[in-house]
Amino acid sequence: MKPRTIIVGIIVLLLVAGGAAFLYFNNLRSQAADYNPQITPADFTTKITNKYFALPVGKKMTYEAGGERVQIEILPETRVIEGVETVIYLDRVFKGGQLVEETRDYLAQHKNGDVWYFGEDVDNYKDGKLQDHAGSFIHGQDGAKAGIWMKAEQRVGDTYRQEYYLGHAEDMRDTIATGQTVTTKMGTYKDCVKVDDWTPLESNSREHKYYCPEVSSLVLVEEPGGKRSELTNINLP
Repeated sequence: MKPRTIIVGIIVLLLVAGGAAFLYFNNLRSQAADYNPQITPADFTTKITNKYFALPVGKKMTYEAGGERVQIEILPETRVIEGVETVIYLDRVFKGGQLVEETRDYLAQHKNGDVWYFGEDVDNYKDGKLQDHAGSFIHGQDGAKAGIWMKAEQRVGDTYRQEYYLGHAEDMRDTIATGQTVTTKMGTYKDCVKVDDWTPLESNSREHKYYCPEVSSLVLVEEPGGKRSELTNINLP
């Protein structure tokens, strides 16, 4: 085959792939426009008892990956968002021992056991100084809408929105396996669910996460490039 023919063929393939990607993400956008979760405050509680993701006040978790450490704590105070009282899930990220991000996530459990995500306030730091609040969103403000963080019933093939704030926060989750066994430095966990988190806002953003009922928590994150973040400590109230 002549070089010119090869080049033309490559260009055609790229155009076809690009067109397919455009149609895929345009379809996501169309679906997003129709996304309008019906929130009834009386259907929610701050007592989050989901077997994969329980959040009693005072629960603390630490995750580590190389020089990065994530510390999470469930605070005693709550916040009301659009009539829904939510738990505050404090998430602090350290790199090289220095704080780079502090986030307050707002969560509540629906009466069917699903844990819903009503927004987050984000503080991003650089060299110890507050830089911005990129990634923040609150349900009901500027078109932002709540999503599901963790379902009570895990069914392979389920896909759902975790959040929706057009162009800013559009995380999605796919349930890809159940009954998984996961081994980390802390131990071996059984009957775990494996989910795939991703966003159309970023390429190569998929993360595999394992939630295990033995600790009702996330125990392992597998990121692109082989990076692993593991639960290294958990304290229950």
